[in-house]
Amino acid sequence: MRRIAVAVILLCLLAGTTGGIRIVEFCPDPYLPGDLDEYLVIEGTGVLDGYAFSDGEGGFRFPSGTRIDGRLVVARSGPAFEQTHGYPPDFEIEGRTPAVPDVIPGGNLLMANRADELLIYRGTTLVQKVAWPADVHPREGQIHYLEDGAWDPRPLAIGQSRFGPATYQDVAVTAFVAPDCSQEVFLAAVAGAEREILANVYEFTDPDLAEALISARERGVAVTVLLEGGPVGGVPAEERAIAGALNRSGIAVLSMETTDAAHAKYRYDHAKYIVIDAETVLLGSENFKPGGYPAPGLQGNRGWGLVLEDTGLAAYFREVFLFDAAGEDIVPFEGTAAELSTPWAPAYTVEFAPCRAEGARVTPVLSPDTSALILELIEGAEESIVIEQAYITNETGDLLNPYLAAAINASRRGVAVRVLLDSVWFNTEDDADNDEMVAVINRIAAAEGLPLEARLADLEANNLAKIHNKGVVVDGRAVLVSSINWNANSPAFNREAGVIVEHPEIAAYYARVFSDDWDAAEEREGEGAPGPDRLKAVAAACILAGLLGLYIYRRRRT
Repeated sequence: MRRIAVAVILLCLLAGTTGGIRIVEFCPDPYLPGDLDEYLVIEGTGVLDGYAFSDGEGGFRFPSGTRIDGRLVVARSGPAFEQTHGYPPDFEIEGRTPAVPDVIPGGNLLMANRADELLIYRGTTLVQKVAWPADVHPREGQIHYLEDGAWDPRPLAIGQSRFGPATYQDVAVTAFVAPDCSQEVFLAAVAGAEREILANVYEFTDPDLAEALISARERGVAVTVLLEGGPVGGVPAEERAIAGALNRSGIAVLSMETTDAAHAKYRYDHAKYIVIDAETVLLGSENFKPGGYPAPGLQGNRGWGLVLEDTGLAAYFREVFLFDAAGEDIVPFEGTAAELSTPWAPAYTVEFAPCRAEGARVTPVLSPDTSALILELIEGAEESIVIEQAYITNETGDLLNPYLAAAINASRRGVAVRVLLDSVWFNTEDDADNDEMVAVINRIAAAEGLPLEARLADLEANNLAKIHNKGVVVDGRAVLVSSINWNANSPAFNREAGVIVEHPEIAAYYARVFSDDWDAAEEREGEGAPGPDRLKAVAAACILAGLLGLYIYRRRRT
């Protein structure tokens, strides 16, 4: 027995010094010119004597007696790494500053961007090998990291956060929808602020919402607004005017963008939320624009939103905001002195009032950190799924969007699935957008006899400007409200924000809104209203007829 005990102790000691040392993170292609800030992270416990780290051509070892108890960061250049990450590494390879200890180089270890490998040897024994593109898929700015034995469980770029899943119980929830009641809920939430408002939004062009923030600032509330610095199509003049008005009131307006000092953390800062007094969160699918938060009785987008009252949940989103609003990619946003104006909108008959419920279970969903939670929500469906989206795009070719694929798979096990997509012209004019997606879904349903159906929304019948929603209701018990579009970019590379709310009253509320939009589309189809494919055909026929008429006219003139 004593021999066995000694053997076990020896094995444990060896495990702490040999098998426990591994590379858990590396970045071979950072943003700085020359990749001077490339680095790797080693994890383990024990003395590093006898270990060698290599890329197959060059390498390094640690000074004699170096111990590790957790993680060590080894960068090519200490100053370059600190410039990128804001703190110095534990060791550097090229000896560029006395402030950072040096490893002992053996040849020149330079991680190639597209194809290379990293190896750990203990003596002549290979302890670990990671190669790319075999084990990880490289791209500029990509941090490769090991989690639960797998490399790159999600895309991670330099500067991005790693917030984990969290769930909050007994949350008070107010659900609302645009265009019906979104502005009244927003204005009421902001009017209740006493100390602090933190707002992160992709685009901000609504004068009424701006005036609400200015009023809060005038009564002593500290207000900070974070915007996307390079939205698709550029920053509109209306947003620069809004920023100018906020600037003049003393509100700090910031933007996230690539600067000379740092690359933007995310492809787009596409989130849409505010945190009030570290107690309340308002978030949804809509930007702070007149179409997302129209005055009551005016037409706008169909969007979903929530006000969530819980200090723990608010602290979570406040931490997200403070993380994203820090760093060299965050710069002051200078506005203009232009007058604020609200564009004309048609009248709209309000159908839905806000819905308040107590005792909800709420789980934040962040892109790219925890967007996989959407898959889990859909895959856990047992009875029904309703999906209302601005658009759905496939990954590549015939490879279905993963969220859509999960919903279709749910229908294959008997779950009733309905998908409603926007029908505004820019989502139906091309050869592979919403009308074609609806056709694809319905073909799959017909071919396999599935409880699955897709429709294009009838905007005219429901008097909506467009469907801008990104919502899901599952089993009449859980609802996703978020800014996450169903494309390849939004879940993986943008900063997005949403929540999954588990509460039957909240789920029923959004199910009613969905049914109203869904039934309107059915009514119009029943009347024989032309769909987008028919409209395209009619337009093409008109163009051909016009060309033919012009040809005949010219022939007669000659």
